[in-house]
Amino acid sequence: MILYFSGTGNSRYTAQAIQKITNDEVVSMNELIKKGIKVSLRSHEPFIFVTPTYGWRIPKVVEAFIQNTDFKGSSHAYFILTCGTDTHNAVHYVRKLCNKKKFDFMGFSTVIMPENYIAMFEVPDKVQAASIIKKALPQILAIGERIKQRQFLHVEKVTIYSRFISRFINPLFYITSVSAKGFYVTNACVGCKKCVDLCPLNNIKMEGNKPSWFGNCTHCMACICACPKEAIEYKNKSKVKPRYYNTGYLQS
Repeated sequence: MILYFSGTGNSRYTAQAIQKITNDEVVSMNELIKKGIKVSLRSHEPFIFVTPTYGWRIPKVVEAFIQNTDFKGSSHAYFILTCGTDTHNAVHYVRKLCNKKKFDFMGFSTVIMPENYIAMFEVPDKVQAASIIKKALPQILAIGERIKQRQFLHVEKVTIYSRFISRFINPLFYITSVSAKGFYVTNACVGCKKCVDLCPLNNIKMEGNKPSWFGNCTHCMACICACPKEAIEYKNKSKVKPRYYNTGYLQS
């Protein structure tokens, strides 16, 4: 079973690409988290978690979902993290999570995909994004082949610097950066409610035919990057930046 969490489509695309090789069932953690109910998942095949990297670890919302979910059947777990540049020491926290859930850790892979964190970084235009995805695809398919053969995914050596980044910068990232207070809409908003539908934490409500953000935000960037009118901004950091949203998938 492949479970993915995705704000702007990178991890969804990666999960779908792996599924083309393994033929496993694909499940959206976004949808399960949005429903807000504890679930039990059973698979006789390994559990394959595909998730973005937030502050150089797996997102807190994903970690909480895994901790609160009953996994039955296979005890094997693979982790694939998408990112713009590096996952640093995210693997350490994945191992700890596997120990808590009594998973047999089957390896960890980093997949470089187009940067999507428009609230802080520069994001690629469509041409640049397509080039990055094209370069990543052979690696993703190779990961799928290794999983299909039940082979362990190679874990890269972690430096002291990477340990520092994931241990200390991650908490600061959540304290200083992860907040919905900076989001707002411009007059281009047509009240389509797509941002409401996409928010995995049900943090966006319509007020007077316009979206309003509340206190439960994970900075997945789904709302701002998928808005069809580019009517959502984040403080003054997103202005004039291209919106990146991966709508691609592999044809059967």
